[in-house]
Order: sequence, then C-alpha cells, then structure tokens
Amino acid sequence: MHHALVFSTSKHPSGDGDAASWLADLANDFAFLHPLDAPYWLHRGYAAELLCQPDSGFAAKDVQHNSAFQTLRGLAADKQMDVNIVPLYRRRKQILIADMDSTIITSESLDDLAALAGLGDAVTAITKRAMAGEIDFEGALFERVGMLAGKSSRLFDQLIETATPTSGAIDLVHTMRANGAKCYLVSGGFDVITGPVAALCGFHDHHANHMHVGDGKILGTVQTPVLDRNAKAAYLAHYCKQHGIDLVDTATIGDGANDLAMLQAAGMGVAFEGKALLLAEVAIQLNHTDLRGLLYLQGYKDSDFVLEKI
Repeated sequence: MHHALVFSTSKHPSGDGDAASWLADLANDFAFLHPLDAPYWLHRGYAAELLCQPDSGFAAKDVQHNSAFQTLRGLAADKQMDVNIVPLYRRRKQILIADMDSTIITSESLDDLAALAGLGDAVTAITKRAMAGEIDFEGALFERVGMLAGKSSRLFDQLIETATPTSGAIDLVHTMRANGAKCYLVSGGFDVITGPVAALCGFHDHHANHMHVGDGKILGTVQTPVLDRNAKAAYLAHYCKQHGIDLVDTATIGDGANDLAMLQAAGMGVAFEGKALLLAEVAIQLNHTDLRGLLYLQGYKDSDFVLEKI
C-alpha cells in the first residue's frame, strides 16, 4: 500500500530551498520506507511529504514500536520537526472529533477557572496527574470542582474572555468543514466554555460536562454521567452512525489520557503535544507543529486552507 511520509514544523521553518534540500540530512534514515519520488512542499518551509511504499509487513498504526521509524522520529525531533506516515487510502477525513483543553485552546480551562478563583496551584496539580492517566479522571474532576464550591459564577465570564485558540485551530475546522467534514468539539471540560469556543472555531456542535450553579454561585458538583474517555469514543461512534461514515474516514485529536480511546478508534488519531501515555501508544504525533499539522496529514496544501468563517 502506498503511504505519504509527512514532515512538518511550526517551530523551525526552512528557508527558500526545495523540499528535498530541507530533508536531505534525513534521506538515508527514511530510505527503509522505499520512497517513490522526491519530497515536495505542502506548505513551503513548514511541511513537505513524499510518497513511499513500505514493506508489506510495515504497519503505519504501530510505528511507535518500530525501531527504525523511532530513530527517524528522534532525528526529526532534533530539528524541531514532526514526521508521520499515513496511508493514501481515504486520506481526507469526513468527521473530526477534537478535544478542547490544551488542544483546541492553549490551556486547561478548569485550571484557568481555579486560578481566577485563587485556587490555581492546588487544582493544577490534580489536573496534571489526571491528564497523565495517573489518577481516575472522574474522581479528579469531582475533587477539583468541589474545591470551587461557593465561588461566583461570574468567573465563567472571565474564563470565556481569556480562552485562547491554539494556533491553527480555526484554520483546521474551517478547512475541513469547507471540504464537507462534520466537526465536533468533545471535551471532559465544561459546556460553559465549550459553547463559545465551538462557535469561535466553527464546530458543528459541542459536548462537555455540566457544572451545577445556583444563586450566582458554583455549587461544586457535576452532572452525571461524566463525559470521560469512554464517552469521547462513544460520540465518535455516534456521529459515524448518524452520518453513515466509516471509522476509517474519521480524525480525532487530543493531548491527554482521556483522549486515548477515541484516538485509537479513529482512522487518523493524532496525539497533539501529547502526554507520555499517548506518546507511547499513539502512532501519529504532532509535537512541533500547530493544528495545521492535521491538515498536512490529510494532504492539504496551504493553498487549500480556508481562513474565513464558514
């Protein structure tokens, strides 16, 4: 099967040379994938790809356990570049399911809310352990929200004002939508923030947890059942059924342990600046490229990007 080997970066773009020159130092290290042509630009200075035909035993979804590919990935990382390999078959995806915190926006919204309430350090410590998969997600969620009990619900307005989309987030959603994809924001965070973020970025809909509020105060409780890693994977399956789309035609992206199930289920699951657990388990990784990287992985060129609102 033919594959695309995709190199990308947002941190260390090249100069004005051709793509082959940009990747010349790595050519011997990707020769084992049997390139079929010279590299060419997807986005001059930022992303290039070449077609290849790996040996029949090569599994693109298992490259994190392939020593030759991991050597190549390490050498690319030394240059602040990502390298990923994806099948050409049904490469452009028809459904996108994206995590919000530290993926579509730059920070963890519950940590931001806690900081506004004067509880930042205590809540952040729990978040880091939960996102790394060290502690139970639901229990960590209840504990952190409980610490906010009695705080003013007006903090939500401040939270919305400070939410910052990750570079490339709006381009990603608008471009996929313009090409017929259905795009959904699915978060273990809270609907008070996913709604405005989904609207800003252009998602078709959003799903998240709900924090109880009464008399202008945060009550410190969460509506159940909690939207966790299993629920994220369930939403992926739900939208596939609703739209009559096969899993191979889906893309998911996220950074934390509660994203693992949906990343493994999708046709193109991407760990975005992923925690250690994801880096060990997920084949496609963007560690040096912003969210436009998911467009490059689907073969979109910068000339294909849709920058205006749909």
